[in-house]
Amino acid sequence: MSEQSAPITFRDLADIDLARLKAVGAGKRRENFGKFGIENLADLLTHYPRRWIDRTREARIEDLVEGLDALVVAEVRAVSSPPRGRGPSRVTATIGDDTGRLTVVFFNQPWRERQLAPGSLVAVHGKVTAFRGQRQMANPTVDVLGDPGERPRPIVSVYPQSEKVDLPSWVVRRAVDEALSRCRARGLDDPVPASILERFTLASRQDALFGIHLPDTFAVKEAARRRLAFDELLRVQLVLVMRKRAMERDSVGIVHRVDGPLVRRFLADLPYRLTGAQERVIREIERDLADPRPMHRLLQGDVGAGKTLVAVVAMLVGVDGGHQSALMAPTEVLAEQHASGIRRLLDGLRIPSDENLFGEREVRVELLTNSVTGEKRRDVLAGLADGSVDIVIGTHALIQEGVEFASLGVVVVDEQHRFGVEQRAALRDKGQADGRSPDVLVMTATPIPRTAAMTVYGDLDVSILDEKPPGRTPIVTRHARGVEANDVWADVRDQVSRGRQAYVVCPLIEESEKLEVASAEETRIRLETGELAGLRVGLLHGRMSSAEKEAVMDSFRTGRLDVLVATTVIEVGVDVPNATAMVILDADRFGIAQLHQLRGRVGRGSHESTCWLVTSAAGDESTLVAEVSPRVEALVESDDGFHLAEVDLELRGEGTLMNKEQKGRSDLKLASLRRDRELVAMAREAAFAVVDDDPTLASHAALRDELELFLRPEDEEFLFKS
Repeated sequence: MSEQSAPITFRDLADIDLARLKAVGAGKRRENFGKFGIENLADLLTHYPRRWIDRTREARIEDLVEGLDALVVAEVRAVSSPPRGRGPSRVTATIGDDTGRLTVVFFNQPWRERQLAPGSLVAVHGKVTAFRGQRQMANPTVDVLGDPGERPRPIVSVYPQSEKVDLPSWVVRRAVDEALSRCRARGLDDPVPASILERFTLASRQDALFGIHLPDTFAVKEAARRRLAFDELLRVQLVLVMRKRAMERDSVGIVHRVDGPLVRRFLADLPYRLTGAQERVIREIERDLADPRPMHRLLQGDVGAGKTLVAVVAMLVGVDGGHQSALMAPTEVLAEQHASGIRRLLDGLRIPSDENLFGEREVRVELLTNSVTGEKRRDVLAGLADGSVDIVIGTHALIQEGVEFASLGVVVVDEQHRFGVEQRAALRDKGQADGRSPDVLVMTATPIPRTAAMTVYGDLDVSILDEKPPGRTPIVTRHARGVEANDVWADVRDQVSRGRQAYVVCPLIEESEKLEVASAEETRIRLETGELAGLRVGLLHGRMSSAEKEAVMDSFRTGRLDVLVATTVIEVGVDVPNATAMVILDADRFGIAQLHQLRGRVGRGSHESTCWLVTSAAGDESTLVAEVSPRVEALVESDDGFHLAEVDLELRGEGTLMNKEQKGRSDLKLASLRRDRELVAMAREAAFAVVDDDPTLASHAALRDELELFLRPEDEEFLFKS
């Protein structure tokens, strides 16, 4: 078959500049397409409609009923707007069909005058009202469909618009029509194996592209969307699965001894029993540690589910075999908290040692952050290099130049979402002096839904802690609006009078950490001299030095402070069992995950705990009820982090789940992690089937070419050079 007659690929389409279409040309119209990021035919055909108008449901103007919503397709007959400076801007248009006329009016949308050119065909959708005896629509949604003489279709595709770019939907549609007719002659190549299309009952690529842009029915459009959304998800999953398999194939790991005396002694000495979930996850981790392939596992757990203890077991397995372990945390406060907590857990635990008269020594745990300096830093670095430090806990200081390990066996990365791939890999590479990679366990205290986990962390195996240890008392969550704040401070005073302690978290001010600190300082002064006068109130924020933070936390831990006013620096890891009240001011400024994390700082002992979500409010009672934030409502109703993660996904959308580590992975034009849970699982299953049969996609050249085409340069590097 000649190249000219071979089916056309997305690569071929990407090589054809948009200016070659008669409907576009090389002038201003080409420039306007460029402002939408549409440079070639591949860009054009993946510039999908934002909605579809069902013309079989349109109403004739003479049949419109006041008070009801309606869709009208009609010709623009006239447009006018009064001179500026006489009240709010107003654009009035008259539209008509063969049964009558309708007035449409737009307030504070002066650009509508440019959009609604007399003679063009428009679809307007809105509520029909009466004004001075005439029927009208005020501020309806409007789509310019094209010329009245354009051949009518039962379903009209409507493309994304911008007030600033003159690119009406009908212009895009004509360009798409022309591009698709060029494809029809040669046919469109389909890089997805026929066996996968058959297994999952998916439309062909050609049918899908025609069906998304030029559907005859909504069933055709839905089948097209399903296939093209699958393609987007498959590309993401192929990246992740190839990376996962390459890591398993190319890395040599350490075969750890998982039944060593150190772990047995540690677990036997615990004053409580592990939960069933902890026992299950430890077994999963130990299977990985005993395997010659390096572990690459994500540990997801709800607040208070006991992730740290599981991580300690993993690190002790490394130490049991004569290796070292490292835990990297995103902040100094969290690293210091981990260090003091893990030292308490391991207090008195001893390991065999030939260098000691008694034949054993205590497990040596050290802290390494940028605040550890001078002689202490030199001592820690020497201990890492000669192997006398068993477990090191630190920040990104662990991956700096000059930090060398004698034999790094297990790496734990806490709050994984705050680190990039590069930082995680840099710590892993510290252990590769002998060519063997350490085992890596990454932890997140922010549960994320299963489909999102498969996408954001799809190159990792996943373990889930979904059970809380016995003895953890439920936290009562209450919502207090402005005027009810007195109840909050009365509760705090009551808790302190019973020997307990409280946190007060100040509003999140994203524009400026400086403002956030000022707010915290003002809150502390106000409470100390007002609502909480007579109580010992401390302050903690991110701009303090490490020594100042540690001194404040130590005072709070040991009960020398009653109340700790803080910024979100206490969001994760802070563990003071005697703290039983959490007050979050302006709670509606925080996201669900942050609120859930902050709430998890209390309820860590056997005492009943309360979390107050304080929001400001004004107006009558009906206004107060109407203004309750759905995030605040969700926290009051549930303390299940996995349920809240699903709610968060519904409220905020999947874009919020993607961070800089996942560049390109949020570029899902049609697929939705919320809506397409089934498609995510299908795409992952298909990716494993393809990659396990053909690890480098050597026999799937078109598919590999598409990955390179749709990934950004940094993503290509992430995939093919990592």
